[in-house]
Amino acid sequence: MTSRYDALSRDELATLLPELLLIGQLIDRSGMAWCISAFGREEMLQIAIEEWAAASPIYTRRMQRALGYAPEVEGQGDVVTIFKGLQLDIGAPPQFMDFRYTVHDPWHGEFHLDHCGALMDVEPMGEDYVRGMCHDIEDPTFDATAIATNPHTQIRPIHRPPRMPVDRNPHCAWTVIIDQAYEVPEPVPALAVNERSRAATLELAPIDASDEGLADYSGPLLSDLDFAAFSKSALVRMADEVCLQMHLLDRAFALAVADRAETDDDLLAIRRKQLVGLAGIAGERLARALGLTGSADPVADAVRLLAVHPLLNPAAYVSADLGAASVVVRPGPAHEDEAWISLCGPEWTAALQAAVRALDARLDVDVRGGDGSGEWLLSVVLREEAAPEASEVAVTKFSTGAAFEFQPRKSIPITPV
Repeated sequence: MTSRYDALSRDELATLLPELLLIGQLIDRSGMAWCISAFGREEMLQIAIEEWAAASPIYTRRMQRALGYAPEVEGQGDVVTIFKGLQLDIGAPPQFMDFRYTVHDPWHGEFHLDHCGALMDVEPMGEDYVRGMCHDIEDPTFDATAIATNPHTQIRPIHRPPRMPVDRNPHCAWTVIIDQAYEVPEPVPALAVNERSRAATLELAPIDASDEGLADYSGPLLSDLDFAAFSKSALVRMADEVCLQMHLLDRAFALAVADRAETDDDLLAIRRKQLVGLAGIAGERLARALGLTGSADPVADAVRLLAVHPLLNPAAYVSADLGAASVVVRPGPAHEDEAWISLCGPEWTAALQAAVRALDARLDVDVRGGDGSGEWLLSVVLREEAAPEASEVAVTKFSTGAAFEFQPRKSIPITPV
């Protein structure tokens, strides 16, 4: 199955990758408000822990294998391998979560955050929310991510928020130490469930090593990834993998919410609210990044936007055919996982509407069922009147990530100090 990202140029893909990583970070901004409303702050914290801990070990190993920096022996990776993984993790999108790395030797390192967008989002909410994120959530989820590389890893704070003084920089700092004497943390039960998903086991096309540019990340650790240095083939694979990260995170989110929701309808309502917010914000950022706004043909551009939207990617996961003004969706691996696309269809179109209206508020979708096989047809239409912004999108825009702008950076190799 050819990736839908293959239709983009190498330059477009280099622009798109940081956007996709940031969009993945905003999944929580779109989902956790509804969890607080339904279950309270303490349960929201537990949902976040279970969500990341049941997804990040899976997608961390996938990216290691895809980009050729997996340890020779699984489970025996070093600090550099861990740091490379963080640079390609939706939990640490570049610049928005501005990780700065120091490597002392293969088993000892440090990082600090010169800017933490997630902190900027929660600081206005008060110290309880800051402690919830920077203490309760970070401790188990940092370790869960690291043990995907080496189970004898501990990530521990040097200092972290609440900030004292209130303008302290860097925002936080951590040590990363690998020691065989460290006990291996117990994985959350949902990890084993998520490991059996189609998203976890999906085979994607290998990177073409003959394509111009870097085909992998097997070289030195870089201070900032220069996505433009990678080949188009590598960028396509990265984009597909980042979308799978989002689907794995959403599946873990659904598992955690299902354990707390009283009914299936309650679970469905929270998942749909999360998706509407994410679909709208993703649409806005992707449309802006690819220069799709202000076009004379918004309908055609809306389909182009859907073609790169994580709701419909990767192509090997979400079965769909895109035309000039329409999309045909068929049951596939994503439906087997009950992923985002399975929430959509003729009976519920709000997320698809939010995605296209990010481009032009006059846009709408007409979705009709097929022959009973589960197939449905989406047609993009242009209305005379602009629709109001969905409340779920407005809630997600609380995050500073909604309007965050990436800046040019130089990519410098990091050597042990």
